[in-house]
Amino acid sequence: MSVRIDSTWKEQLSAEWEKDYFVRLTDFVRQRYGCSTVYPPGGKIFAAFDSCPFDKVKVVILGQDPYHGPGQANGLCFSVSPGVELPPSLINIFKEVADDLGKPMPTDGNLERWARQGVLLLNATLTVEAHKAGSHQGHGWEEFTDAAVRRLAEERDGLVFLLWGSYAIRKGAFIDRNRHLVLTAPHPSPLSAYRGFFGCHHFSQANAWLESHGQTPIEW
Repeated sequence: MSVRIDSTWKEQLSAEWEKDYFVRLTDFVRQRYGCSTVYPPGGKIFAAFDSCPFDKVKVVILGQDPYHGPGQANGLCFSVSPGVELPPSLINIFKEVADDLGKPMPTDGNLERWARQGVLLLNATLTVEAHKAGSHQGHGWEEFTDAAVRRLAEERDGLVFLLWGSYAIRKGAFIDRNRHLVLTAPHPSPLSAYRGFFGCHHFSQANAWLESHGQTPIEW
């Protein structure tokens, strides 16, 4: 299985590769890809890292699990490839962008355009079995992605962290609010978006923060 990860991240996470948990995780993931349908495609497991180098990150959005339906997951949280029907949570994200910034709804759900601008779209768990949400949780991915978030929080300054839903909020609890802008809201899923995700204005707040720190805002 050939995987791609940007060299800056490979270096930043070098301490993780040899740890016991990661060796066990690698064995587990290879075994599951070999005997069942797992998403995203193997080459895109680290797509979030490959499309947004460590030193280019401006904004971090934390998801939980890849999509588990056919053709949906492309390695970036909340994102789907062109031609794939927009999932409900992504529709709600685009609705909030439209209300917050006056942007029209996009024609597709591919968020690579955000990643190229410095938005790290990171799921806590990077793989999942087809039609089995959460099936690869608890095997080590969470420790690995915690390490990635910690490196950003400790080695960089002035980042924006968008934490939507209780899971993401817990995962980002250690981030120093004196060094970074941390914005929290309910998850954009239809079950919770009306409890405060809609109207959170995270996208305009993120851009205002970036501009105030001499950074180019994101074209959401």
